[in-house]
Formats: sequence, C-alpha cells, structure tokens
Amino acid sequence: MPAPLTLAIALSGVFLIAFMKGAFGGGFAIVGIPLLSLAMDPIAAGALLAPLFVVMDVTALRYWRPNTWSRVDLAMLLPALIVGIGLGYFALRDLDRHAVEVVMGLVTLVFAAIWLLSGGEVRVRPRSTPKAMLAGFSSGVTTMVAHSGGPPLAMYLLPLGMSKALYAGTTSLFFTVGNLLKAGPWLALATPTKSLWMLMALCAPAAPAGVWAGWRLHERLDQRTLYRACYAILVVTAAKLLWDGLAGYVRS
Repeated sequence: MPAPLTLAIALSGVFLIAFMKGAFGGGFAIVGIPLLSLAMDPIAAGALLAPLFVVMDVTALRYWRPNTWSRVDLAMLLPALIVGIGLGYFALRDLDRHAVEVVMGLVTLVFAAIWLLSGGEVRVRPRSTPKAMLAGFSSGVTTMVAHSGGPPLAMYLLPLGMSKALYAGTTSLFFTVGNLLKAGPWLALATPTKSLWMLMALCAPAAPAGVWAGWRLHERLDQRTLYRACYAILVVTAAKLLWDGLAGYVRS
C-alpha cells in the first residue's frame, strides 16, 4: 500500500486535473506532475497519470459529444499531434527536457502578455493551417514530455473566438487522442512497480468524480469568465514550465 501522504497528494492531483477537464475540456494536466512530484519521482508521477488520463477522457466524452467538436480544426490538429507525440517520446528518452520546458514557458507567457496588454479581450483571428499544424505538433511534443500540451493548443484555439462548449469539446477530443497514444510509451519508460499500480487503482475513482464536478461548474460559467480562467491557468502553467526548466539546468 502507498504511504498515506503519497495517496493524499495523488488523489488531490488526479481530482484537480479531472475537475479542469470537466470544466474546460482538458489541456491543463501540467499541474499533475509538479503536484505529485511532492511525493514521488517525476517519471513515476507521469506514469501514474498516463492511464488515469484515459479514464478521465472516457468520462469526459459523456459530456462533450460530437456536436461540441470543431471538426475543421481537429482535422488540422490531430495529424500534427501524432507526429509530435512520436518526436516527444524520443525527446523524453534521449534529449534534454529542460530546454523544451523553458521555450514553451516563455512562448506561452508572451502570448498571455499580449492578451493582457489588449485589455483582456479575445481578438478573433481567422483559421490558419500552418498555425494549426504548428500548435498540434508542439502540443504533441510537450504533452509527451511533460503532460503539458495545453498551452500550444490554447494559443491556437482561443483567438478563434469559439463558444465555450465548442472550445471545451474540441480540446477534450484532442487530448483524448493524445492521451490514448502516449499512455503506452509512458508506462514503457517508467516500468511501474506493484505499489504504483496499486496507487493507480486507488486514484481511479477520483477521475470520473472530478470530471463530473468540473462539468457542473462549466454550465454556470459565462463566456468571458471561461476565457479569463483559461488565460489565468495558461500563465500559471507556463510559469511552472519555465521554473521547472530553469531549475533543471541549475540542478544539473
């Protein structure tokens, strides 16, 4: 059995991520590894979360049905996502992850700063195939490396001015595909112990409970509130990415 503190932290992390998936459709799983790393190795934390993301996704698809998916955007994003996850696997296995974290943190903070300087208004911009492919690819790399694929996707989707349901549904399906693809590679990299499998089983019920609670909150949010929340979480997660990258270089 896992230690009580480890179990408490893991349950809190899984519920929080699931809650955000229910409320915002996904893309904010980056909070998971930093939180769980308080009680376990980061690679073990990533392996713990990878299968639980799939549980969350299956639950979330009950709420984010096909009528909430932007098919035109997903058609551009998903092929690039697959390529990015493949590259991210080799990066996670062989290359320096800290550089990826630093670059993505800086780019996302610049994006959020532009939004802040504009007065907090979302400026609607037209779709762009190159931007969509870049967003999907970048999200694939970062979601594989650090479960942090949300910022690149949000940087593309938020300026499209989608309704809150369409935004949440599109991100939900996008990360459902991504999480299904990366679960196996993460488990292969970490080789979970019996204790970690037990911790996964104990945390599994928190996944559907968190998604349901988040979805209930989503129904009460207006469009402006949702966008503000998305950008606020972008800033927090980007700052955490930047901090982790720089701290990794200092430790090494």
